Amino acid sequence: MRSSSPGTSVPPDGLVSLDELMPWSVRPLRTGRAWVSGPDPVVLRARWERVAAAEAAEQERLFAPTRSRTPHTSVAALPGRSAGTGRFARDPGPCPDPVRILHGPYDEQWLLPDHRLIDAARPELWRVADGQQLFAVDHSSAPEDAGPALSVTALLPAGHSPAGRPGRIRPLYRRPGGTEPNLAPGLLDLLRRRLGGSEAPDAFTPEAVLAWTLAAARPSPAGLRVPLPAGAEVWSSGVALGRELMRLQSRGARGERPRLPGGRRPYVRAALPARPTELVYDAGDEALIVGDGRISPVPAAAWEFTVGGVRVLELWFGRRAAAASGRRPDGASADGLDAVGARGWPREWTSELLELITVLALLDGTAGPREDVRARLESGPLIGPAELRAAGVLPVPPSARRPASVLGHQEEGPEGQFALL
Repeated sequence: MRSSSPGTSVPPDGLVSLDELMPWSVRPLRTGRAWVSGPDPVVLRARWERVAAAEAAEQERLFAPTRSRTPHTSVAALPGRSAGTGRFARDPGPCPDPVRILHGPYDEQWLLPDHRLIDAARPELWRVADGQQLFAVDHSSAPEDAGPALSVTALLPAGHSPAGRPGRIRPLYRRPGGTEPNLAPGLLDLLRRRLGGSEAPDAFTPEAVLAWTLAAARPSPAGLRVPLPAGAEVWSSGVALGRELMRLQSRGARGERPRLPGGRRPYVRAALPARPTELVYDAGDEALIVGDGRISPVPAAAWEFTVGGVRVLELWFGRRAAAASGRRPDGASADGLDAVGARGWPREWTSELLELITVLALLDGTAGPREDVRARLESGPLIGPAELRAAGVLPVPPSARRPASVLGHQEEGPEGQFALL
C-alpha cells in the first residue's frame, strides 16, 4: 500500500515517482451520505424534493447527519456553483442541477453539487474544473496485475477505485483556463532540450506529459513510478499511445467519441427488462445477457476487463440494477432517501452500457502498443532522478504541492458572506 503522504522520495531505480512529476494531489471526495450521488439525475432531484419538503424531525432523519454536515450546517458555496450557503433546514432553496462526475474508473454518475450535502467536496478541485482541465486518478494501491493503475478523465473524479480504495487526484493544471501545469517546475524545458530535435511542437505540452505518464506509468509498493526516455522516438510513440488512451478513457472529451469497427459494434438484440437482476456472459456467442435482454457482439476482453481486481462491467451493472429496484449497491434493502425515486432501467443506461463495452474493448486493443513501449524502455537509456536533480527539476519546491491561490475572485461564504481568495 502506498503512503497517503502527497510527497515521497524519488525511487532509486531510474524511474521517477509520480508524486515528483505531478506534485499537487488531492484526496478523494467524501460525500458522507449515499443519496446525493447516483447513476440517475432524475432520482437525485426526487430525493432533494423529498428532504427539502419534509418536516424538521423527518428532514433530520432523511438528511443522514454526520459530524461534518447536518441540516443546520452553514458552509461556503462550492466554487462556480450557486447553491445555498445558509442552513438547509431554514432555506433549502431550489434543487441544484446534478453534475456529471466520474464515480470510479469507467463509471460516470451524477452528484448534487451543494456543499451543505457533501462532507468533503474538495473545493480546490472545483476551482480548477473547466473545459481545459484533465484529472489523473492514481489506483496504484491495487496489485500490479489488477488492471490499469492510472486513469484520466475530463469530469470531476470522486477518486476511488472500483474496490473502494482511495486514490490521489492530480489535476493537470493548477489554475482555471489550462494555465500553470501541475508538473515539476522546469520539467517541460528539460524534455524539450533533451528530446526536442525535429519533434512536433505539441510533443512537449502538459497534455503530452500526461499522455506519456498514462502510457508508461508502473505501479510499485511506493506508488506510481514513471520512466522518462532519453530517446525522442520512444517519447513520440508513447505520447501518441497515451493520447489515444486519454481519448478512450475520457469518452471523446479529447477527440472523437470511441467507436468499434463496423461489424464489431455492440447492439441490443433483445430489449433489456425494466428491472434486470442478473448479468451473464455467453462466450460462445459473444453476448451479454441482461435479464431477458441481450447485447452482442461483446468481446471477451471487454467482459474480462478489470481495475483493482474488480470486473468493470459487473460492477457497473450491479450499481444500476440496485438503483433500478430501489436497493443498495450491496443488495440490501435501502431506506431513507436511498429508497426514493427508483424508476426502473432508463434508456440512457442502455446507451451508456453500449459505450462502456466499446471503451473497454478498445482499451484492451492497446495492450500490444503498451507492451512495445515497455520493451523499448527496458532496452533504452532513461532520464533518471540524478539528471533531474542536476537540472534543478528535483526536488520540487513545497509550494508546488499546494493549491495555487486564486486572486481577485469572490466566492460566497457561509450565510452569504463573501471572501476574497
